[in-house]
Amino acid sequence: MSSEHDGAHTPGSPGGTAAGASPQGGRGAASTTAPAVEHTPSTLHDLEEAVHQLEHDAEHRPPPAGVPTNLVVAALVVALGAAALVGSLSLGAGSASDPGSGTWPLILSLMLVVLGVGLAVTARTTSDAERFSRSSWLVVAGLATMVVFVALIGTIGFEIPAALLAFVWLRFLGGEGWRLSVVTSLGLVVAFYLIFVAALSVPIPHLF
Repeated sequence: MSSEHDGAHTPGSPGGTAAGASPQGGRGAASTTAPAVEHTPSTLHDLEEAVHQLEHDAEHRPPPAGVPTNLVVAALVVALGAAALVGSLSLGAGSASDPGSGTWPLILSLMLVVLGVGLAVTARTTSDAERFSRSSWLVVAGLATMVVFVALIGTIGFEIPAALLAFVWLRFLGGEGWRLSVVTSLGLVVAFYLIFVAALSVPIPHLF
């Protein structure tokens, strides 16, 4: 005699579900559920690169400047501001209601003097200033071009000195390309002329 359990049907599996087969409602569930893959966030990678870059910069940073160097720099800034102040007064400072040709140079000169005095006051506590190195000559060159600009603006107007100043700063101090330096320098002079001379009628020495 054959047992009723020897057939194709198994106990507890109505509808003829074969042994070992997955239930009808859960078909393909295992195949559609992919295991979670862990990825390192890109932000964490970027943070690690930034930390390594900071460590590299700290190792190759020039040694800090001492108190004498800080005082010399402060004195140079004050001297530059004082020279620019004298040149601004020779152009005519004017007044608040009627500004003259030297109004804006006068304001910038006073800011330089105040900045130099502030550097002198904090010379003993300043620790983030770097010792004079080869790259420091770029700063000296920038200051020298500013002195030449102030000296020439009252004689030949601002157009040519401003264009040359912007070009030297962009091309030789900033390392920009020739085309960008020329176009940007000329564009700055044209924009300055249209705003301050043509539109606002500020009495700035100009050629045209």
